[in-house]
Amino acid sequence: MLFHLLYGALGDKIAGLRVFRYTSTRILAAAITALVLSFIIGPWFIERLKARQIGETIRTDGPESHQKKAGTPTMGGSLILFCMAVSTLIWCDLRNQFVWLALSVTVAFGAIGFADDYIKIVKKNKDGLSAGIRLVLEFTVAVAAMTYLFYSTVMPPDVRLHVQFPFTNFYEQGIELTPWLYVIFGSLVVVGTANAVNFTDGLDGLAIGPSIMNAGTFLIFAYIAGVETTLVARGGHEVTLAQYLHVAHIAGSEELAVFAASLFGAGIGFLWYNTYPAQVFMGDVGALGIGASIGMLAVLTKNELVLLIVGGLFVFEALSVIIQRGVYKATKRMGPDGKMVGKRVFRMAPIHHHYEKKGWDEPKIIVRFWLVSALLALLALGTLKVR
Repeated sequence: MLFHLLYGALGDKIAGLRVFRYTSTRILAAAITALVLSFIIGPWFIERLKARQIGETIRTDGPESHQKKAGTPTMGGSLILFCMAVSTLIWCDLRNQFVWLALSVTVAFGAIGFADDYIKIVKKNKDGLSAGIRLVLEFTVAVAAMTYLFYSTVMPPDVRLHVQFPFTNFYEQGIELTPWLYVIFGSLVVVGTANAVNFTDGLDGLAIGPSIMNAGTFLIFAYIAGVETTLVARGGHEVTLAQYLHVAHIAGSEELAVFAASLFGAGIGFLWYNTYPAQVFMGDVGALGIGASIGMLAVLTKNELVLLIVGGLFVFEALSVIIQRGVYKATKRMGPDGKMVGKRVFRMAPIHHHYEKKGWDEPKIIVRFWLVSALLALLALGTLKVR
């Protein structure tokens, strides 16, 4: 909104306001707006959660150290999504369909998470939404978004259905999928990322730290993919920055950098309250919403497989759950006491609980996982040059 006011309505009258036509200016403005908004609203929001007794219910089979966290305000992810959405609407070019797609899917997944949290906490049903219903809702949203994206003209035809492998040239390597197959593939990326972030959200600040790093990485990817800046390549001809780096050039995707900056700023603002020992937890409303936004950024910038690198920590967390459940189901049998028993690969899944069971202190796990995520983010950025 401010973009249209400052650059569109007032830009012709006040020359200094024309600076807001630059994406780089609005990236900074969006991050700062979301961050400041989090600091302003955060204390009031947490107090409202406490007043309404919206507190976390701790699993009885989890680490004993978590029992002291019972009653800590949860559903704090609503704060992240609110600050991110407001900042996005203020600083993005609202004529851009990529922004509306990313924001719509983020809010929709947040709403699914909100319903799950509401049933668990307010309705006192610890199971929340059934896994089946939740997945149906998530895939419905993701499939609708992918169908619109890849059966419309939002994305260039030569880019739309192309999947690039990391460390390769987008214009020379990779594969092209049929529209219906890409709809399935893109939906799996979004839903898988959303649930992987949700699995990671088990320790104070563990999920939001890597989410901030993912947002920062995709901010760079989106800016490079969409910016019209040209360079003189070998041979003397001009190419866009994306073409120079052998990644997809997608006109308009630079606005997603502003969206990613809003997520980045809102994430840092939330980390202020979520860092160990946490004053508030994000809940499913935050984890699913943030995960969906990261998944959409990967799809809309054509970095679906690079997401496996930059979001490697989330992938590792999700795989630990899949492996644990798979091995247990494959080996389960009736024990002498009449109870079902089976083999387990980890002491507890997701993997961060495994290290808790081994005796690692919670802050040590969090910081080390952050360091791993930072390394993966740098490796993902390295794919831009090694092609």
